[in-house]
Amino acid sequence: MHSLQYPNHQNNAKKKNSPKKPSFTRKNALSAKNAIYVGITAGTVFLYSPSIYAETNTDTGDNSAVSTVALPEITVEDSREENPVYSGTDGQVLETNHAGFLGNKDSLDTPFSAISYTDKFIKDQQANDISDILSATDPAVHSTNTSGESRENYSIRGFTSDSNDATVNGLAGMAPYYRSATEMYESVEVLKGPSAMLNGMAPNGSLGGAVNLVTKRASNEPLTQVTTKYLSDSQLGASLDVGRRFGQNKQFGIRVNGAYLSGDGTIDHQENESQLGAIALDWRSSRIRLSADIYHTKEKVDAPTRGINIATGLDIPRPPSNDTLLNPSWNFFESETKGAMARGEFDINDQLTAYASVGITKWNYHGLSADKAEIYNSAGDIKTTLGATGDDNQRKSLEIGLNGRFQTGAVKHQVATNITRYEEEYSLYAARFNGVTIDSNIYNPVWGTRPNLDLNLPLMTTTETTLSSFGLADTLSFSDDKYQLTLGARYQQVKTEETGGILSTGAKYDKSAVSPSTALVIKLTDQVSAYANYIEGLSKGATAPTTADNAGEIFSPYKTKQKEVGLKLDRGAFTHTVSIYEIEKPSSYTDANTNVFGYYGEQRNRGVEWSFFGTPVENIRLMGGLTHIKADLTSTKDGDNDGNQSAGVPKWQAKLGAEWDTPYIQNLTLIVNANSISKQYLEDDNERSIPGYTIFGLGARYVTSVSQQPLTIRANINNLTDKDAWTTASYNALGLVEGRSLTVSATMDF
Repeated sequence: MHSLQYPNHQNNAKKKNSPKKPSFTRKNALSAKNAIYVGITAGTVFLYSPSIYAETNTDTGDNSAVSTVALPEITVEDSREENPVYSGTDGQVLETNHAGFLGNKDSLDTPFSAISYTDKFIKDQQANDISDILSATDPAVHSTNTSGESRENYSIRGFTSDSNDATVNGLAGMAPYYRSATEMYESVEVLKGPSAMLNGMAPNGSLGGAVNLVTKRASNEPLTQVTTKYLSDSQLGASLDVGRRFGQNKQFGIRVNGAYLSGDGTIDHQENESQLGAIALDWRSSRIRLSADIYHTKEKVDAPTRGINIATGLDIPRPPSNDTLLNPSWNFFESETKGAMARGEFDINDQLTAYASVGITKWNYHGLSADKAEIYNSAGDIKTTLGATGDDNQRKSLEIGLNGRFQTGAVKHQVATNITRYEEEYSLYAARFNGVTIDSNIYNPVWGTRPNLDLNLPLMTTTETTLSSFGLADTLSFSDDKYQLTLGARYQQVKTEETGGILSTGAKYDKSAVSPSTALVIKLTDQVSAYANYIEGLSKGATAPTTADNAGEIFSPYKTKQKEVGLKLDRGAFTHTVSIYEIEKPSSYTDANTNVFGYYGEQRNRGVEWSFFGTPVENIRLMGGLTHIKADLTSTKDGDNDGNQSAGVPKWQAKLGAEWDTPYIQNLTLIVNANSISKQYLEDDNERSIPGYTIFGLGARYVTSVSQQPLTIRANINNLTDKDAWTTASYNALGLVEGRSLTVSATMDF
């Protein structure tokens, strides 16, 4: 809070230690008589007008002719948004980064490589799921670029990330299962690298990065927004976004989002249908903030993509047309998730905040798909066996924490501590129809009619998992925050038990581990900071197989360790991050000489990343970067693959998204995108590889109004050249890059 005061010059002149008189400058005056002058002295801002005072001679300091009038003090409150947008990105990126239970930090204060995308970026990308957002311009994120899979598929820093490990408002397991529709989120936050100390162990073992989804809240201004959308080949959809606040101080808020999309995809015979409904409630006072979220999502796909394999020793054939359906046309899947979350925050005082969050989701899935699909000759003939699955899953999540700050001498402290608990009960119903095979050809697929199959599936396993953790961290700041050192650790306990089903063994797992972390930020200037960190990831340890001499031995959670150094440059409207990292991930196998199972292997990813976003030149915005990953298999079974590149990890990836606000047509933005990926090996022996490829995109965005109502029209063309290329798939080895597609939407505010 700053006070703007009218000075009493006469009184100041009589004081022995009076402050230096301000030098006044006229601002936007229509006449000298009515001019408003601004002066600054001794940290105080003065407003001045000749209608009140005579002008002071700033050279002599003579103010004897000045008449004085006592006026009341004017107070102006200067408030900063909690998570402001970065000025050079047209509102697409936040200035802050999410750092787990440490909270949100300004980019230059964050000792990790991170980025936070806004609701505007989501809309401008016309993203259908989270992977569309993560992989659009970030070179550290690799997506398969396929269409119609049952789940999102992406990796961060060369390690596969499970979409079910994304947190929602910091809570594990609360995202819709397999795929998250984007309409209910106001930001998507990405932190690259392992994060066990910050977030706790990811339930499904994701290691390369952490993704946090922030649900929408009603803003102070009323919102009623309708969007209609068209996607290739003939998908039509619409979404509604309504927000209101109520009460004398607008303390009550409600935000409602709904979305529907249905029609034919870019792959022959493929049809998609998705639905979303979400309600977000909140209440706030000066010290208390309460919120709740309820959502329901459904997705149905006919003729989904499952991918194919290539028989051992066979060269990878040329890819067929990218609209080819590689799996049976009568396959399908249906997925449904229901979720509810609540959160409360209480500012105990100005230095200490307590919070608690709780959530529950329920998921159901059933589908028929290619259990195994394999090309067995150079002509592209393919043999497919079928499998059916049904899943029931219930997840509960809890987080309780404290964030505080205090000072000891010249050292500032920001302390964070929390307790987390995650419970999951997962039941798998499945059947393999090994006696039924489907023969076809990838260049001329004919799938016939679906065989008569019994889809009344038996229960195979029920597994109960509990993850509990306690984390504590302190960020120490020295020399006016020029040096910031974070020290922290998390104790993690992992319990699992197979409780039922045909394949259930009754096996139990109960292990724990401690994950320490340290990170340092040095503010070299107001625009440049250097950072370094050591942090670990945590995954459930394996159990020795029955064929090993130590059969049944349960191993403690294994640790993936990251060491990283980086440099961040923020020029106010254009920012860069350069980082160098090493991530070491253990791997297990049975030793051929001793027949003892253990963690003998290792994958070591060494990478260099350069990412940027902002406005380097007026009216032009850039977002993208370049990354190189050497994913070495440093220790493998029998040493056969030592030194090889890990399968499915491209060494090079470059991305660029460019926007130009053309001066020729007001409010028209032209967009160009490029995504270039180097070759990827199909297996760890590095004998067969998928060629690299580059995909281009074009787009435009136009803002106008109809009957004084704001209207935004967006159009994007992906894979502009309609390139045919192999890529990796979620389940089997290979899929096809999605062909040329057009997305057009119109968003109107009422």
